[in-house]
Amino acid sequence: MTNAKSLESKQALTLEKIAAIENFWQSVTQASFKTDDNIRIAYATNFKRPQKPYIVIVPGRSEGYLKYQELAYDLDNQGYDSVIIDHRGQGLSMRLTTNRLQGYVENFDQYAQDLQRLLHQVLPEKYPQHQQSSFMLAHSMGGAIALRYLQLYPHKVKALSLSSPMIAISSGGTPDWLAKALIKTGSTINCWLSNTPWYFFGQSDSNQSSFAQNRLMHSAKRYQRFQSLYQAQPVLKLGGVTFNWLEQAMINSDNLFIDIEKLSLPIQMLQAENEQIVDNHAQDNFCLTLNNFNHNACPGGKPIVISGAYHELFFEVDQYRDIAIDKTITWFSQHQ
Repeated sequence: MTNAKSLESKQALTLEKIAAIENFWQSVTQASFKTDDNIRIAYATNFKRPQKPYIVIVPGRSEGYLKYQELAYDLDNQGYDSVIIDHRGQGLSMRLTTNRLQGYVENFDQYAQDLQRLLHQVLPEKYPQHQQSSFMLAHSMGGAIALRYLQLYPHKVKALSLSSPMIAISSGGTPDWLAKALIKTGSTINCWLSNTPWYFFGQSDSNQSSFAQNRLMHSAKRYQRFQSLYQAQPVLKLGGVTFNWLEQAMINSDNLFIDIEKLSLPIQMLQAENEQIVDNHAQDNFCLTLNNFNHNACPGGKPIVISGAYHELFFEVDQYRDIAIDKTITWFSQHQ
């Protein structure tokens, strides 16, 4: 396990840093593009170093690129340009259901299709001077999307760093066979009885908890920063997940293992020790299986465990967040 540092962080979220982030964000380009199925996808770019590989940031479920301002700022200070996508159905991208708060996608591979469009059509047309290969940094659901993208499409990604990837969703103690049966049965009945997606059991328009209840991060300062962001821009809000989204996520989890031999690039996986959102056991199995085919992935056949951390490694307290950033930058620098 990788233990937390005791030294004061150089990347602490001070008032001075918050002001610097706001100033930095003024130079970031926010734009959008249309997909073949006429969905508007929002994205943000910080492109000013065409001679260097840039970092593609692939966020998790319910996140938007505005949440990643601090990370984009820190990567910029490390000398890396970046692009961040807002997945269909969340962030500033077009919502997909009549109830815009529902977590929904028709087919999970559509997330990868949108990423392909951004990287292979939109960016080359808009930034023709940026023809360098890229690195990819993906969190949670974004990790599942990034891996599927790399399995489905030719690419110029030099290396991937995964943060708490959603190889599978944590079933919260429910046996996997029962969780899958509930999801499949509920999705089927939903399709039979209604054209409107249904929330999964216990899910609703609200997707919030108090800081004391949350199991995403230990950082009260960063947690409050995100809450303030959503309060200031309610359009960013997203509620719980639907039966169909869960069924598609489950199908994607199977596909990641089915096509695992297609992942030939260097891949690093960062795992939160105190994870409660995704399934760490599935991450362990994936790393071990992947390393058998690709020795440049998951060195030693294991994730890098950040001791004590919750799910959102890049939004954690500095003692955990610094490790995640340092491991990622070191990984990319080894594969320039």
